[in-house]
Amino acid sequence: MSGLNDKPKPARSFDRRSAIAAGAVLLGAAALPRFVAAADEGLAPAADLLGKVRAFMAGLEPDKRKAASFAWNGPEWRGWSYFGVSGYAKPGLRLEQMTAAQKESAWSALGAVWSPAGVAKAKNVMLLQDILAASGNGAGQRSSERFSISVFGTPAETGSWGLRCEGHHLTQSVAVRDNRIVSVTPSSFSALPNRVPSGPHKGLNTLVGEEGLARRLMSDLAPKLQGRARVGDTTPYNILSYAGRERANAKKVGLPASELATAQHDLLWQMIELYGVEHLPASLSAAQRARLQSGDRQAVHFAWYGANTPEKAFGYRVIGDGFVIEMASVDAEAQHLHTIYHDLGNVLGRSA
Repeated sequence: MSGLNDKPKPARSFDRRSAIAAGAVLLGAAALPRFVAAADEGLAPAADLLGKVRAFMAGLEPDKRKAASFAWNGPEWRGWSYFGVSGYAKPGLRLEQMTAAQKESAWSALGAVWSPAGVAKAKNVMLLQDILAASGNGAGQRSSERFSISVFGTPAETGSWGLRCEGHHLTQSVAVRDNRIVSVTPSSFSALPNRVPSGPHKGLNTLVGEEGLARRLMSDLAPKLQGRARVGDTTPYNILSYAGRERANAKKVGLPASELATAQHDLLWQMIELYGVEHLPASLSAAQRARLQSGDRQAVHFAWYGANTPEKAFGYRVIGDGFVIEMASVDAEAQHLHTIYHDLGNVLGRSA
């Protein structure tokens, strides 16, 4: 495990803090986009989530409640990030700062927006921080409990508010308006190491579907179609759609779904549902699936970066009328994988 490294190579890196700051500037108070205007545009009722978030906040001491509370649509809300900054700690109240009862309440609230599969994937992402620390990477800084819960605005039956769970390699933002969930992105489950090579968790593969389905699809394409899907010979160092640029990379490049065979089309939609639906509970999944399918399914594009060699760097994007999915390998062995899923029509609760 000593070779695992969560530090970017300087020649290919970009300034993460500047990227976050740029997002705050792009979406600053002088140019706030309008918010989703009607409750019936939401994905699902938020009554269960509202009750659980209220219970969580009520169970906190005043100082902890203050740590977990932020203004709605302020810079903290717009500056989402799963990047490793400030000792791997993110704004909000961290699990490691909570009592056992408070953690249970926090997980209950998260269970209102994550399916059992989503909870399991999130816990795997968290566990990887302990695995890295045990290998000597970030010892004393990383922890499976160094993940924060934040509440934005005042949870209520009317008005807008949000919930976020965030830490290194994990971010999930949920926006609510007039007691309906209106947005479940940005959403990222990322990983290092994606394939645990040794130790008590040997064999754990956190993003097995996100990697495997894409490689299968690329491998199944005829050489000519592979050439059209491949938009770069090397993988981007990182995702392109970070804070403030959620809609900036929605240009359809690569291979359209209209040119895929039926089985290939099915693989593509399995990927889309893996990113956009499977981590959500039943109360959200049906409406979210319909939202994903509301655009032209044949116009969805699949774009690939790099070679398609097992355990070698690769990357891809899936671009639909209303969403963007990205994966990028940060390292040469495809062990350090970053992902993101954006709903282009409803970024952080904003319809424009």
